[in-house]
Amino acid sequence: MGGAVSAGEDNDELIDNLKEAQYIRTELVEQAFRAVDRADYYLEEFKENAYKDLAWKHGNIHLSAPCIYSEVMEALDLQPGLSFLNLGSGTGYLSSMVGLILGPFGVNHGVELHSDVIEYAKQKLDFFIRTSDSFDKFDFCEPSFVTGNCLEISPDCSQYDRVYCGAGVQKEHEEYMKNLLKVGGILVMPLEEKPCHSESGKSRLVQLPPVAVRSLQDLARIAIRGTIKKVIHQETVNKSGNGLKNTPRFKRRRVRRRRMETIVFLDKEVFASRISNPSDDNSCEDLEEERREEEEKTPPETKPDPPVNFLRQKVLSLPLPDPLKYYLLYYREK
Repeated sequence: MGGAVSAGEDNDELIDNLKEAQYIRTELVEQAFRAVDRADYYLEEFKENAYKDLAWKHGNIHLSAPCIYSEVMEALDLQPGLSFLNLGSGTGYLSSMVGLILGPFGVNHGVELHSDVIEYAKQKLDFFIRTSDSFDKFDFCEPSFVTGNCLEISPDCSQYDRVYCGAGVQKEHEEYMKNLLKVGGILVMPLEEKPCHSESGKSRLVQLPPVAVRSLQDLARIAIRGTIKKVIHQETVNKSGNGLKNTPRFKRRRVRRRRMETIVFLDKEVFASRISNPSDDNSCEDLEEERREEEEKTPPETKPDPPVNFLRQKVLSLPLPDPLKYYLLYYREK
């Protein structure tokens, strides 16, 4: 599936195309998509296809087309603090984007049939947390993944506000899926497709991760990071004053003088003649000056400066021991 949106050169261009095609319609979903680079979830030798609106599969590793993921994200109507269950969680790409919206007090669980894909997803999650500057713009709900068949989940598991099943589900399992959902929740899944089977062929109940309670230390980190973000925001507002743009300086518009054509009547004969105007001598100079002004208005094509991670800069500038600084940064790489 997919292919409805033209290929982009990078992740931002792919998101621009998804927006233009109305697959991405809300700001929250757009921010999450821009924060997680799709290419990071590809194997190195296949990254040239990462920004095409196509599904990708290599062995057990699978990514749906970007237009599918964006439709799913919009349909789930995600909000901070909700609980989310991803059945067939795969690489963790979708779960990571969902985690950026759920925030630190949400629940983010995934079930995946293949153990090698679970290991791959954990590696990609660790890479995102350690290296992505986008991570610091959000309060993240880190996903937890377990191996198992999504049709063999223990009946005493918790129910969720949002459930997505990327694997095929037959109509007869519709009620089973609905039982995973809280009252008033949202379930997104494909129906009447071939169901999945466990690797061993044996039935084994899948125990989902327990709903963890944040430690006092973790809550302190969340609170400190939130306070620093507020300080950064206030400093930005103070620098820009009341937020109004400076009134542009008035610039006198140059009036371009036109040459005057004059018709001269002598008796009954008519002569078409141009009577010179004193300003004619300067007309070429005026045109050249206008051209220079237009060139000055057009800024030269330069590469944009890389985005600044203000949260990281602020944390590293604090008078704190280095281990505490890196704890606040989730032990992330420089």
